[in-house]
Amino acid sequence: MDKLDWNQLRAFLETAETGSLSAAARKLGLTQPTLSRQVAAIEQRMGVTLFERVGKAMALTPTGMDLLEHARAMGAAAQALGVAASGRSQEVGGVVSVSATDAVAFYLLPPLVRQLREKEPGIAVEVISSNALSDLLRREADIAIRHVKPEQPELIARLIRETSASFYASKDWVKVHGHPRSAEDATHLPFVGSDRSGQYLGYLRQHGLPLSEANFSCYSDHSVAHWGLVCQGMGIGAMMDEIAHATPGIVRVLDDVPPVIFPIWLVTHRELRTARRIRVVFEALAQGLQAG
Repeated sequence: MDKLDWNQLRAFLETAETGSLSAAARKLGLTQPTLSRQVAAIEQRMGVTLFERVGKAMALTPTGMDLLEHARAMGAAAQALGVAASGRSQEVGGVVSVSATDAVAFYLLPPLVRQLREKEPGIAVEVISSNALSDLLRREADIAIRHVKPEQPELIARLIRETSASFYASKDWVKVHGHPRSAEDATHLPFVGSDRSGQYLGYLRQHGLPLSEANFSCYSDHSVAHWGLVCQGMGIGAMMDEIAHATPGIVRVLDDVPPVIFPIWLVTHRELRTARRIRVVFEALAQGLQAG
């Protein structure tokens, strides 16, 4: 067998990891036909069938399962090489990707990116809005803003500060429904939900709010859209206090319910921390978020 083509190996690995040609193509920045050709090419080169179609999904064959761990090891080695090379770059220029939840990405990051650009015009920041924990080990982002401390030893994290979130409603909503202050006051009031699986409802109940699905007037698992619905008077919703305080027409409600306290962590890969451009962005974000 000829030497493997790295692009074909990545096509196999990402298709196996995502279970979908379309999802793997988006992740690799390719068209689906291009990715499909690469998968077919590696199967032809190796003389085996790696996938079988199950509906719209791509399921690994037994042979594909056997080869997956070898492909993962090769992929991890290539990623480690890229991380090490990036870490030794001392140029104060280029692109640095920063991952954050959609609310932080929309409300808190833009002014920090503007300030950084004024100081370091050679650096372009890519803001990745994601509620998932970006896998820094796989270089989905150079820096991540997280609300939990990562456990991976390859990552370094700095606790920036603790922040809080409380419950809010629009002034127009308060005119109609009054100003609820206790958890009991909220029993029959409308809320903006975050999901239809019951997870958010369970969280609210754990926080002492005696609610049911009937309390939800609408839903959005996207924090910015969720907040937009609150601002339009659709119901009570939770938001970081510093974001809520900067939003006109918003009133804190359920004042007797304790706020949620959670940390802000700034995280990067140990190797990437030695790259000057990433170090500059890391320190700028740390300073800006600390002042928030």
